[in-house]
Amino acid sequence: MTTSPHVQSLSRGLAVIRTFDRQHPRQTLAQVAEATGLARATARRFLHTLVAEGYADTDGSEFWLTPSVLELGYAYMSSLGLPAIAQPHLEKLSRTIDESCSLSLLDGHDVVYVGRVPVRKIMTVNITIGTRFPAHAASMGRVLLAYLPPAELDEYFATSRRKALTPRTIVDEVELRAVFEQIRKDGWAVVDQELEPGLRSLAAPVFNGDNEVVAAVNISTQAAVHEQDELFDTFLPELLATCRAISNDIATTHQS
Repeated sequence: MTTSPHVQSLSRGLAVIRTFDRQHPRQTLAQVAEATGLARATARRFLHTLVAEGYADTDGSEFWLTPSVLELGYAYMSSLGLPAIAQPHLEKLSRTIDESCSLSLLDGHDVVYVGRVPVRKIMTVNITIGTRFPAHAASMGRVLLAYLPPAELDEYFATSRRKALTPRTIVDEVELRAVFEQIRKDGWAVVDQELEPGLRSLAAPVFNGDNEVVAAVNISTQAAVHEQDELFDTFLPELLATCRAISNDIATTHQS
Protein backbone atom coordinates (compact mmCIF):
# COMPACT_ATOMS: atom_id res chain seq x y z
CA MET A 1 0.00 0.00 0.00
CA THR A 2 1.26 3.46 -0.92
CA THR A 3 1.34 5.95 1.93
CA SER A 4 -0.21 9.31 1.13
CA PRO A 5 2.20 12.26 1.48
CA HIS A 6 -0.67 14.36 2.83
CA VAL A 7 -0.21 15.39 6.49
CA GLN A 8 -3.69 15.75 7.93
CA SER A 9 -2.62 17.46 11.13
CA LEU A 10 -0.88 20.24 9.15
CA SER A 11 -3.99 20.70 7.04
CA ARG A 12 -6.10 21.01 10.18
CA GLY A 13 -3.73 23.50 11.73
CA LEU A 14 -3.82 25.66 8.60
CA ALA A 15 -7.61 25.44 8.59
CA VAL A 16 -7.65 26.81 12.14
CA ILE A 17 -5.49 29.76 11.09
CA ARG A 18 -7.72 30.50 8.11
CA THR A 19 -10.81 30.87 10.31
CA PHE A 20 -9.44 34.19 11.55
CA ASP A 21 -10.20 37.03 9.17
CA ARG A 22 -11.44 40.61 9.08
CA GLN A 23 -14.92 39.52 10.18
CA HIS A 24 -13.62 37.14 12.84
CA PRO A 25 -10.43 38.60 14.37
CA ARG A 26 -11.23 37.08 17.79
CA GLN A 27 -12.96 33.74 18.28
CA THR A 28 -13.90 31.34 21.02
CA LEU A 29 -12.93 27.69 20.95
CA ALA A 30 -16.51 26.79 20.02
CA GLN A 31 -16.46 29.19 17.05
CA VAL A 32 -13.20 27.77 15.72
CA ALA A 33 -14.44 24.21 16.14
CA GLU A 34 -17.64 25.04 14.28
CA ALA A 35 -15.83 26.88 11.46
CA THR A 36 -13.36 24.03 10.89
CA GLY A 37 -15.62 21.08 11.60
CA LEU A 38 -13.12 19.82 14.16
CA ALA A 39 -13.99 18.34 17.53
CA ARG A 40 -13.59 20.87 20.34
CA ALA A 41 -10.75 18.88 21.89
CA THR A 42 -8.89 18.81 18.56
CA ALA A 43 -9.44 22.51 17.93
CA ARG A 44 -8.23 23.26 21.46
CA ARG A 45 -4.95 21.42 20.84
CA PHE A 46 -4.30 23.34 17.64
CA LEU A 47 -5.16 26.69 19.19
CA HIS A 48 -2.93 26.16 22.20
CA THR A 49 -0.12 24.97 19.91
CA LEU A 50 -0.42 28.24 17.96
CA VAL A 51 -0.30 30.14 21.25
CA ALA A 52 2.77 28.20 22.39
CA GLU A 53 4.53 28.94 19.06
CA GLY A 54 3.68 32.64 19.31
CA TYR A 55 1.31 32.72 16.36
CA ALA A 56 -1.80 33.27 18.49
CA ASP A 57 -2.75 34.61 21.89
CA THR A 58 -5.66 34.12 24.26
CA ASP A 59 -7.30 35.70 27.28
CA GLY A 60 -8.72 32.36 28.37
CA SER A 61 -12.02 32.73 26.54
CA GLU A 62 -11.13 34.08 23.11
CA PHE A 63 -8.23 33.51 20.71
CA TRP A 64 -6.64 35.81 18.12
CA LEU A 65 -3.68 35.72 15.77
CA THR A 66 -0.50 37.69 16.52
CA PRO A 67 1.67 39.60 14.02
CA SER A 68 4.09 36.65 14.11
CA VAL A 69 1.75 34.77 11.78
CA LEU A 70 2.96 37.10 9.02
CA GLU A 71 6.27 35.23 9.15
CA LEU A 72 4.50 32.36 7.38
CA GLY A 73 4.08 34.55 4.33
CA TYR A 74 7.42 36.34 4.36
CA ALA A 75 9.34 33.38 2.96
CA TYR A 76 7.00 33.20 -0.01
CA MET A 77 7.10 36.94 -0.62
CA SER A 78 10.89 37.13 -0.42
CA SER A 79 11.41 34.13 -2.68
CA LEU A 80 8.91 35.47 -5.19
CA GLY A 81 10.94 38.58 -5.94
CA LEU A 82 8.12 40.00 -8.03
CA PRO A 83 6.80 42.53 -5.46
CA ALA A 84 10.29 43.97 -4.99
CA ILE A 85 10.73 44.29 -8.75
CA ALA A 86 7.31 45.88 -9.22
CA GLN A 87 7.19 48.26 -6.23
CA PRO A 88 9.28 51.12 -7.70
CA HIS A 89 7.17 51.01 -10.86
CA LEU A 90 3.94 51.04 -8.86
CA GLU A 91 5.16 54.04 -6.89
CA LYS A 92 6.08 55.90 -10.08
CA LEU A 93 2.71 55.10 -11.64
CA SER A 94 0.86 56.27 -8.55
CA ARG A 95 2.80 59.57 -8.48
CA THR A 96 2.11 60.14 -12.16
CA ILE A 97 -1.66 59.64 -12.03
CA ASP A 98 -2.29 60.45 -8.36
CA GLU A 99 -4.35 57.31 -7.90
CA SER A 100 -3.98 54.00 -6.07
CA CYS A 101 -2.39 51.09 -7.92
CA SER A 102 -1.75 47.47 -7.02
CA LEU A 103 -0.11 44.22 -8.07
CA SER A 104 -1.82 40.86 -7.64
CA LEU A 105 -1.54 37.15 -8.37
CA LEU A 106 -4.20 34.54 -9.04
CA ASP A 107 -4.73 32.07 -6.20
CA GLY A 108 -7.50 29.60 -6.95
CA HIS A 109 -10.67 31.58 -7.54
CA ASP A 110 -9.30 34.79 -5.97
CA VAL A 111 -6.80 37.51 -6.66
CA VAL A 112 -4.32 38.18 -3.86
CA TYR A 113 -2.66 41.57 -3.46
CA VAL A 114 1.14 41.32 -3.26
CA GLY A 115 1.96 44.97 -4.00
CA ARG A 116 0.10 48.18 -3.24
CA VAL A 117 0.52 51.97 -3.36
CA PRO A 118 -2.59 53.62 -1.87
CA VAL A 119 -3.34 57.26 -2.46
CA ARG A 120 -6.69 57.52 -0.72
CA LYS A 121 -9.29 55.15 0.64
CA ILE A 122 -11.53 54.28 -2.29
CA MET A 123 -13.21 51.11 -0.99
CA THR A 124 -15.14 50.15 2.11
CA VAL A 125 -12.57 47.36 2.60
CA ASN A 126 -9.08 48.45 3.58
CA ILE A 127 -6.79 46.87 0.97
CA THR A 128 -3.44 45.60 2.25
CA ILE A 129 -0.89 43.01 1.19
CA GLY A 130 -2.71 39.67 1.30
CA THR A 131 -6.19 41.10 0.65
CA ARG A 132 -8.25 38.76 -1.53
CA PHE A 133 -11.15 39.43 -3.90
CA PRO A 134 -13.16 37.09 -6.14
CA ALA A 135 -11.30 37.04 -9.45
CA HIS A 136 -14.39 37.26 -11.64
CA ALA A 137 -15.39 40.67 -10.24
CA ALA A 138 -11.95 42.33 -10.07
CA SER A 139 -10.09 43.89 -12.99
CA MET A 140 -6.80 42.15 -12.13
CA GLY A 141 -8.65 38.88 -11.62
CA ARG A 142 -10.22 39.10 -15.05
CA VAL A 143 -6.86 39.75 -16.66
CA LEU A 144 -5.33 36.75 -14.90
CA LEU A 145 -8.28 34.51 -15.75
CA ALA A 146 -8.31 35.66 -19.38
CA TYR A 147 -4.73 34.51 -19.91
CA LEU A 148 -5.14 31.08 -18.29
CA PRO A 149 -4.53 28.07 -20.52
CA PRO A 150 -7.88 26.78 -21.88
CA ALA A 151 -7.93 23.68 -19.67
CA GLU A 152 -7.29 25.74 -16.52
CA LEU A 153 -9.99 28.23 -17.48
CA ASP A 154 -12.44 25.36 -18.00
CA GLU A 155 -11.52 24.07 -14.54
CA TYR A 156 -12.14 27.52 -13.08
CA PHE A 157 -15.64 27.70 -14.52
CA ALA A 158 -16.38 24.13 -13.42
CA THR A 159 -15.39 24.74 -9.81
CA SER A 160 -15.93 28.44 -9.01
CA ARG A 161 -18.97 29.88 -7.26
CA ARG A 162 -19.35 33.30 -8.80
CA LYS A 163 -21.52 35.70 -6.79
CA ALA A 164 -22.81 39.10 -7.84
CA LEU A 165 -21.20 41.66 -5.53
CA THR A 166 -23.15 44.56 -7.06
CA PRO A 167 -26.07 44.71 -9.52
CA ARG A 168 -23.48 45.17 -12.29
CA THR A 169 -21.37 42.09 -11.57
CA ILE A 170 -21.12 39.65 -14.46
CA VAL A 171 -21.31 36.04 -13.28
CA ASP A 172 -22.63 34.17 -16.34
CA GLU A 173 -20.02 31.89 -17.91
CA VAL A 174 -20.88 32.78 -21.51
CA GLU A 175 -20.69 36.50 -20.78
CA LEU A 176 -17.44 36.16 -18.86
CA ARG A 177 -15.83 34.10 -21.62
CA ALA A 178 -16.73 36.86 -24.09
CA VAL A 179 -15.19 39.43 -21.70
CA PHE A 180 -12.02 37.35 -21.40
CA GLU A 181 -11.73 37.05 -25.17
CA GLN A 182 -11.96 40.83 -25.47
CA ILE A 183 -9.32 41.25 -22.77
CA ARG A 184 -6.92 39.04 -24.70
CA LYS A 185 -7.54 41.11 -27.84
CA ASP A 186 -7.14 44.46 -26.07
CA GLY A 187 -4.40 43.53 -23.63
CA TRP A 188 -6.22 45.14 -20.70
CA ALA A 189 -9.46 45.01 -18.69
CA VAL A 190 -11.86 47.51 -17.19
CA VAL A 191 -14.31 46.81 -14.38
CA ASP A 192 -16.92 49.46 -13.72
CA GLN A 193 -18.64 49.16 -10.33
CA GLU A 194 -18.80 45.35 -10.39
CA LEU A 195 -16.57 44.78 -7.37
CA GLU A 196 -17.99 47.65 -5.33
CA PRO A 197 -20.43 50.46 -6.15
CA GLY A 198 -18.61 53.64 -7.14
CA LEU A 199 -15.31 51.89 -7.93
CA ARG A 200 -13.74 51.84 -11.41
CA SER A 201 -10.60 49.91 -12.17
CA LEU A 202 -8.24 49.28 -15.09
CA ALA A 203 -5.84 46.33 -15.16
CA ALA A 204 -3.21 44.90 -17.49
CA PRO A 205 -0.97 41.82 -17.45
CA VAL A 206 2.66 41.43 -16.42
CA PHE A 207 4.68 38.87 -18.40
CA ASN A 208 7.82 36.89 -17.63
CA GLY A 209 10.68 36.21 -20.03
CA ASP A 210 8.75 33.30 -21.56
CA ASN A 211 5.80 35.57 -22.42
CA GLU A 212 3.66 33.98 -19.70
CA VAL A 213 1.34 36.13 -17.58
CA VAL A 214 2.59 36.02 -14.00
CA ALA A 215 0.74 38.94 -12.40
CA ALA A 216 -1.50 41.92 -13.06
CA VAL A 217 -1.36 45.62 -12.21
CA ASN A 218 -4.36 47.87 -11.75
CA ILE A 219 -5.36 51.47 -11.25
CA SER A 220 -8.42 52.05 -9.08
CA THR A 221 -10.43 55.23 -8.81
CA GLN A 222 -13.83 56.54 -7.84
CA ALA A 223 -16.45 56.59 -10.57
CA ALA A 224 -17.61 60.01 -9.39
CA VAL A 225 -14.13 61.44 -9.96
CA HIS A 226 -13.09 59.97 -13.31
CA GLU A 227 -15.27 59.02 -16.27
CA GLN A 228 -14.39 55.90 -18.25
CA ASP A 229 -13.14 57.95 -21.19
CA GLU A 230 -10.60 59.65 -18.91
CA LEU A 231 -9.39 56.27 -17.71
CA PHE A 232 -8.83 55.14 -21.29
CA ASP A 233 -7.26 58.40 -22.52
CA THR A 234 -5.11 59.31 -19.54
CA PHE A 235 -4.57 56.30 -17.30
CA LEU A 236 -4.41 53.38 -19.73
CA PRO A 237 -1.21 54.44 -21.54
CA GLU A 238 0.54 54.89 -18.18
CA LEU A 239 -0.71 51.52 -16.95
CA LEU A 240 0.46 49.69 -20.06
CA ALA A 241 3.86 51.39 -19.90
CA THR A 242 4.22 50.33 -16.25
CA CYS A 243 3.36 46.71 -17.04
CA ARG A 244 5.90 46.68 -19.88
CA ALA A 245 8.58 48.08 -17.56
CA ILE A 246 7.88 45.47 -14.88
CA SER A 247 7.83 42.69 -17.49
CA ASN A 248 11.18 43.87 -18.89
CA ASP A 249 12.71 43.92 -15.41
CA ILE A 250 11.44 40.41 -14.70
CA ALA A 251 12.93 39.10 -17.94
CA THR A 252 16.25 40.85 -17.28
CA THR A 253 16.44 39.63 -13.69
CA HIS A 254 15.79 36.02 -14.65
CA GLN A 255 18.42 36.14 -17.40
CA SER A 256 21.14 37.50 -15.12
